[in-house]
Amino acid sequence: MGQPWMLVRAAAILLVTRQTLALSDIFEDGKSDKEILDNLLRATRYDKRLLPPVQETVKVDVSVLLLSLASPDESSLKYEVEFLLQQQWFDPRLKYSNQSRYDFLNAIHHHNDIWLPDTYFIMHGDFKDPLIPMHFSLRIYRNGTVFYSMRRHLILSCQGHLNIFPFDDPECSFSLESISYEMKSIKYVWKNDEDVLKKSSSLATLNAYLIKNQTSECNHKNNWRGNYSCLGVRLIFTRDRAFYFTTVFIPGIILVTSSFITFWLEWNAVPARVMIGVTTMLNFFTTSNGFRSTLPVVSNLTAMNVWDGVCMCFIYASLLEFVCVNYVGRKRPLHNVVYRPGENPVIQRLPAVLSRIGIILASPLGDKKRDSTGVANEIVSCTNCGPNPCTHTANNGCAAESCLLQVRKKEPPHPIRVAKTIDVIARITFPTAFAVFLIFFFYHYSSYTHSDSQK
Repeated sequence: MGQPWMLVRAAAILLVTRQTLALSDIFEDGKSDKEILDNLLRATRYDKRLLPPVQETVKVDVSVLLLSLASPDESSLKYEVEFLLQQQWFDPRLKYSNQSRYDFLNAIHHHNDIWLPDTYFIMHGDFKDPLIPMHFSLRIYRNGTVFYSMRRHLILSCQGHLNIFPFDDPECSFSLESISYEMKSIKYVWKNDEDVLKKSSSLATLNAYLIKNQTSECNHKNNWRGNYSCLGVRLIFTRDRAFYFTTVFIPGIILVTSSFITFWLEWNAVPARVMIGVTTMLNFFTTSNGFRSTLPVVSNLTAMNVWDGVCMCFIYASLLEFVCVNYVGRKRPLHNVVYRPGENPVIQRLPAVLSRIGIILASPLGDKKRDSTGVANEIVSCTNCGPNPCTHTANNGCAAESCLLQVRKKEPPHPIRVAKTIDVIARITFPTAFAVFLIFFFYHYSSYTHSDSQK
């Protein structure tokens, strides 16, 4: 009875000795990292379903390295961000002997056998590419530190103030958190307390202009999963306003000011003034419609709508001004007033004024009578003096109810003179009003941009 028991004991000791020798051999020089990992990840000593056995909460250090930024087009609120997400934590089960020649083990082929944080992206958009082995790396260091990096390509759905497009600064945000482990089990922290994202030296951009980025912990008061550790990233982009100035604003200013040229042409230069007015209007329609087709569709009034509407009003008003001038200039002059180009209108009216003065002086009442207040009375014609014409003052000589007061009035100016005066007024008012609009427009919407950048 004693011999079988002794044989079993000897066999058990021999098995333990062989396992010990095998364990010491596997960490010797010449052994591959695969052999070391196969031993570390044996089912009898490692279970990926369990958290790393640390005394406190598992701390996961996170850092993000921006690799590329892109936007499909200037007018969209979609931004593509490619970055390298790096996570680091400590797992004492993965320590290995210093006898090995490896400073770290490449565990890319053991990706499915190692415990990894279940990091989840919230408030983003869509992943452009699936996660494949060439997009991540997994390293295990001697002391059990695990370094996990993965390259992701996010299509972010951003928020912007389209009512001030293109003067808005779109804001893109996304967050990282554990999908299944609460804060008491896993805590995410930014590595080295980074408050901004790191940028690659080879950072490439396409229609994406990042002006500010921030990293922080999520505001748990506004998070419906407040008991989960969460990290937030805030990216603020700006638009290439030089593009809009060169393709929208400057061409618009040129077209509007070109419509003002008609004010310096002759009032009866119909072909030239019609051609300028109609051509500028059609060109502005073509330019604005071609650009408006690429703009985002919104239900409220935008800065681009204000710009198009006001510019079109100025062009249309200059065309209407020509119509008014041409209509007034072609009217028949009253009292047969003669228009002499280049003469002073005061000199033109001087003969008529002198003739009127002579008539007044030659009349019996040439000396204007003054009333008791000292004010000269007007000379009027009275119908009660019989067949012969007679003259009286306005308050003497005939009854008020029987006299027809014909107060002498100045002769109206010639219609051509009126047309030219309208052109002169338009030369001042139209450019001044348009300059005021430009100052107000760019100051008003640039103040929105400045206030947003202060936040």
